[in-house]
Amino acid sequence: MALEHSASHGAVRKPEHRPVNPRFSSGPCAKPPVYSLDLLADAPLGRSHRAAVGKAKLKAAIELTREILGVPADYRIGIVPASDTGAVEMAMWSLLGARPCTMIAWESFGEGWVSDAVKQLKLDAKVLKADYGHIVDFAEVDFDTDVVFTWNGTTSGVRLPGGDAIPADRAGLTICDATSAAFAQDLPWDKLDVTTFSWQKVMGGEAAHGMLILSPRAVERLESYTPAWPMPKIFRMTKGGKLIEGIFVGETINTPSMLAVEDYLVALNWGKSIGGMPALMARADANAKAIFEFCAARDWIDNLAVDPATRSNTSVCLKFTDPRIADGAAFAKAVAKRLEAEGVALDVGAYRDAPPGLRIWCGATVETSDIEAMLPWLDWAFQTEIAALAQAA
Repeated sequence: MALEHSASHGAVRKPEHRPVNPRFSSGPCAKPPVYSLDLLADAPLGRSHRAAVGKAKLKAAIELTREILGVPADYRIGIVPASDTGAVEMAMWSLLGARPCTMIAWESFGEGWVSDAVKQLKLDAKVLKADYGHIVDFAEVDFDTDVVFTWNGTTSGVRLPGGDAIPADRAGLTICDATSAAFAQDLPWDKLDVTTFSWQKVMGGEAAHGMLILSPRAVERLESYTPAWPMPKIFRMTKGGKLIEGIFVGETINTPSMLAVEDYLVALNWGKSIGGMPALMARADANAKAIFEFCAARDWIDNLAVDPATRSNTSVCLKFTDPRIADGAAFAKAVAKRLEAEGVALDVGAYRDAPPGLRIWCGATVETSDIEAMLPWLDWAFQTEIAALAQAA
């Protein structure tokens, strides 16, 4: 898409059309396109989450999650405190230490799990890492150990292309942080023993609540293993050597926000109404494809993911490749600032620990038409900032 320049000033002319919804944050993410606060009117506010109405809402959230994601009937699904972070920590503190473990990281959140396992739990873990834009070779992973990894690197835009490298007959458990993958990417449940995510990513729900999905093998570990370290109350999933089943039917460990639960139910019902997982994945794929095609047609911007097979369809991370850019961080921030000032793309700067660039959320709640309307503005912001550099030189 060519951009016109003003003959008198050399300035780039602004595009005519703007996104209807300029929210491309990678969390909290855009609400579903049908969203209205009126849809929360049925929230049982001022009622106990242990009252029949509260339990029914929480149970419905679990059942709809199972239905849309296609989680096997013998897997447990629990609503737990502290978003995806709480769910991952709960799994690590409760399950690790029974056998050797392998920690895998290729972006900042994976690095966080490595740090917690090695520095907090003091585990002698094998650590496998890859730089931003790359991914660890899963063929080299020993799945007879417990393995902790992110499915989709939210801060790197690099995802696991599939679960083929994970053996079905593994001896260890797989603990997967799937927070920016769930509802947008095909998760192979037979390869995952613990899966975590949060409401505020692909479904655009409110934050602070995490989801913890356990396979029968994970439950068996919980009931047969007691960690050597003290266990905080909000991490405890067993009592007397038996799983606390109530956690997995909506009897939460601590008090949830019933307003946030209602919000998640609205998102789940929207996802079901448009066709469930196939439709949700197709929306994310279409959004990401529009950006991939934009980058392919330009020599100044590229996907941070080096291998196209590992490119995320949700947290799409981009890098500027123009040789005229001397300070990549300053340039990327300036472009993001221009886009925000115009109200056409909010919160699209790269994550603070990631390489300089942009991160554009493409999850299922984002409309492809908004991505397509935003991209000419990205072209404008780049050209305008390059012109400003030339003028300052």
